[in-house]
Amino acid sequence: MFTGLVEEIGVVQSILKGTNSAKIVINAKKVLEGIKLGDSVATNGVCLTVTDFTNNSFSVDVMAETIRRTNLKSLVPSSKVNLERALRLGDRLGGHLVSGHVDGIGIIKNFQKEDNAVWVSISAPSNVLKYIIHKGSIAIDGVSLTVAYVDNQLFKVSIIPHTKDMTTLLQKDVGDEVNLECDMIGKYIERFLSFKEPSKPKSNIDMNFLSEHGFL
Repeated sequence: MFTGLVEEIGVVQSILKGTNSAKIVINAKKVLEGIKLGDSVATNGVCLTVTDFTNNSFSVDVMAETIRRTNLKSLVPSSKVNLERALRLGDRLGGHLVSGHVDGIGIIKNFQKEDNAVWVSISAPSNVLKYIIHKGSIAIDGVSLTVAYVDNQLFKVSIIPHTKDMTTLLQKDVGDEVNLECDMIGKYIERFLSFKEPSKPKSNIDMNFLSEHGFL
């Protein structure tokens, strides 16, 4: 579990591609503090498992399903990525609960500066937009942000200078893909409301059956 508060920007050192998967080595510093094999690191909002590490880098394996469903497939050596270590019990939850499981990919449509902030417009598929609410939370490439506008085609967030400096969001271009993870509470509520218990076969045994077969 993560908070969506990026700890540092890492740089992709190398990518070894398989048929549909990849092994990625990422240069970092902050997230390596106290790192252990098997630890989880959110990379552009994708929860990945550390399979190896050195004093200045760590390695992750990216399976085919993750390649298909996220923008990690677009990474090349020297690409910058947002990094966050898993949340520890007792840590302050400054962002919101982020699982690192991407719901879909959005497309950056526009940047618009307003005073000290920058508005970013992002289009998203309908199966993602239905979970996005005005003033709700969303993780964009692993960054916890508040939704400031939403309609049936896109949503907007506003980036303050601190977020600009700590993440890659304003280093992107119009047309770039971003990983989107919606607030999980809405998804759980939808599942609870739509779930139906499978019907159980009705028993033919009743009082008449018992009487006819000599049990009464």
